[in-house]
Amino acid sequence: MQLSIIKETREFEKRVAMVPDVASKLTSAGIDILMESGAGLASGFSDDAYQNKGIKIAKTRDEALSGADIVAKVQPFTEDELNSISDSITTLSFLAPGSYPDIIRKMAKKSMTAFSFELLPRISRAQSMDALSSQATVSGYLATLTCAVNLPLFFPMFMTAAGTVPPAKVFVMGAGVAGLQAIATARRLGANVRAYDVRSAAADEVKSLGATFVVLELENQEGAGGYAKEQSAEFIAKQQELMTDQVAQCNVIITTAAIPGRPAPKLLTQNMVEAMAEGSVVFDLAAESGGNCELSKPGETITHKGVKIIGARNVPSQLPTHASFLYARNVAELVNLMTKDSKFEPDFEDEIISGSCVIQKGSIVNEMTKQLLGDS
Repeated sequence: MQLSIIKETREFEKRVAMVPDVASKLTSAGIDILMESGAGLASGFSDDAYQNKGIKIAKTRDEALSGADIVAKVQPFTEDELNSISDSITTLSFLAPGSYPDIIRKMAKKSMTAFSFELLPRISRAQSMDALSSQATVSGYLATLTCAVNLPLFFPMFMTAAGTVPPAKVFVMGAGVAGLQAIATARRLGANVRAYDVRSAAADEVKSLGATFVVLELENQEGAGGYAKEQSAEFIAKQQELMTDQVAQCNVIITTAAIPGRPAPKLLTQNMVEAMAEGSVVFDLAAESGGNCELSKPGETITHKGVKIIGARNVPSQLPTHASFLYARNVAELVNLMTKDSKFEPDFEDEIISGSCVIQKGSIVNEMTKQLLGDS
C-alpha cells in the first residue's frame, strides 16, 4: 500500500500532512510513503529528515502521485492538483465542501473516494484521529498569545513599588477545544478569564481551568456529536442582548464559535464592540467561515473606535511544525484504521469511516454535503 504526500499549494498554508517521526511508524507497519520533494520545508522538515527515517522522496508531484493508493493533504485540493491525480484514488484531507463545491464535484467526476476530517464523528474511539480538535488546540493557544502582544496592558496582575496593576479581563466566546485552549493559555498568562458557551455541559470544563463560566438565561443549544446546533435568529438576538454587559467589561474578546458546514454565528455586533474601552482587542477565530464579529475581515486587522479586531486566517499554519506533527498523527491513525495486513481495506460499516466519507467511488454520500451542493 502506498501513501503519497504532496506539497500544499493553497495560499497561507505552511503545514504538511506527514512528518518524519510519524511517517516512520507507518513504514514500520508495512505502508510505503512517497513524499514530494520540499513538501515539509515550510513546516521545518527537510527532505533529508524524511530520508533519514527511510521515507522515499519524489522529485515532482506527478512522481509522488504515481502508484498511490491514498493521497493525504491538509487543505482541500486545487484544480491544478486534481489534474495531476489519477481517477479512482482515495484522499484524506480537510475538504470544506461548502467553500469548494466545484472541487467536490470534480472529485466525484473522477470517481474518487474522499474522506474529510471535518466530518469525523465526535466519539471517544475517534479522538486520536480528530484533526479539527488538534488544529483547534493550536488556534486557541496562538489566538491568546496574539491578543497579549496586541493589548496595550499587562495580562497578569503586577504588584510594584509604583502601585498594583490589575490583571487583564479576557472573555472567551465558545468553549470547544479552541476556546478551552484559549482559556488555559490566558490563565497561564495571569489574566482574569470568563467564558460562555451555548452548551451548558461546557461549564465544568471552563471552571476546571480556573475561569468563570458566564450563565445567560437561554435555552441549552447542545447539538449532535458534541457540537453546538445552529441557532435561530431570535436566540442569537437575545444572546447578544444579554452578553453586551459582559463584553463591555473586558479588555480582550476571543470568539471561537463554529458549526461544521454552516456559517459562523454572529456573537459580537458593532454596538457591542463600540461599548468596549479603547485599546481593547478582539480575536475572531471564525473569521474565515463568516465571522463571530460582524466587523471582522479574514486575514486583516482593523481598528474600530479604538478597538483592534483581528480576523483569523489559517491560524494553525502560523505554528506549522507542531500543527503538522499533530495533524500527521491524525492522518496516521485514520490510515491505520483503513488498513489491514498492510493493505488498504476500509470498512464502510465502521461509523468513523462512513461518517467521514464525502465521496465513495464517485458518488457523493454525505447528506450535509449534498445539501450544500444542492444535490438532494
